Amino acid sequence: MGLLEKKKDYKLRADDYHKKQNTLAALRKKALEKNPDEFYFKMISSKLEDGVHVLKKTEEEVTEEQKKVMRTQDIRYVEMKRVAEAKKIERLKGELHLLDAENKQKNKHTFFVDSKKEVETFNLASHLGTDPKLVDRVYNRPTLQTLETKSIKGAVKPNIIKKLAKQRKHQYKILSQRIDREKKMFVISQKIQSRKDLHDKNKKVKVKKETPDRAAIYKFESKRKR
Repeated sequence: MGLLEKKKDYKLRADDYHKKQNTLAALRKKALEKNPDEFYFKMISSKLEDGVHVLKKTEEEVTEEQKKVMRTQDIRYVEMKRVAEAKKIERLKGELHLLDAENKQKNKHTFFVDSKKEVETFNLASHLGTDPKLVDRVYNRPTLQTLETKSIKGAVKPNIIKKLAKQRKHQYKILSQRIDREKKMFVISQKIQSRKDLHDKNKKVKVKKETPDRAAIYKFESKRKR
């Protein structure tokens, strides 16, 4: 005859049967009462796969490098690395002084004279007391007296000057890479924080979409604190 069904087994089977019957009854009622002119956004944001409606995946503007960091690192770690990178940038800028940086704002120096005649005959090199070739310099601009009385210190050989120029160019390249890295870390930090803010239960509206260079911007409903 086999094993007899116990009461607890029958109860489980009966509960499962009634649950399915109630679900079917609710779906029939919903279908009967449905408004044919009703519109849902899921009608345009979903697609049919094997007879089942599946929501379309929205492509996020995140690079593979950003995805990797966001999956494996916490926002505090990313922010710590960004701050450390920013400090290195400032230190490197201090070493290079950005003397020949392209984007550096040029300083203005105004000279005052007593007459228009002096303006016409004004000579900047003689006024500064330096060689005309050194007038365009904003640093290391010795006077003629200094050039005559003191010997030139530092590298004077062409090969050494060329080597120093090469080293300087390399330092600026490193600085550029560090600035770029710091910007990327800032964007990753913003994107991680943006995803954390989405867990907030307050109503929110997306103002700007996410891009590889910027996190998505949301506007949250203001909530009065009691």
